[in-house]
Amino acid sequence: MASRQDTMMNPSIEELFDRAGSKFSLVTLSAMRARQINAYYHSLSEGAYGEYTPPMVEVPSGNYLTIALEETAAGKLKYEYKA
Repeated sequence: MASRQDTMMNPSIEELFDRAGSKFSLVTLSAMRARQINAYYHSLSEGAYGEYTPPMVEVPSGNYLTIALEETAAGKLKYEYKA
């Protein structure tokens, strides 16, 4: 039987909303960062170094979106509205 902690999302949605401001900005920020992480790993396989920012947090998951969400929760990514 799975424990409650195993079934809950970490970081919590509320924590992520607090960091990003809204659902739209959280989705946009996470998707953009996940694409950057994908480009980073793709460039490593081609031998290009230093062109893209590597992941800024250590997570056991290899999922780029999960890494982006963990970076947001850790305060490594910030979203600012342009006026």
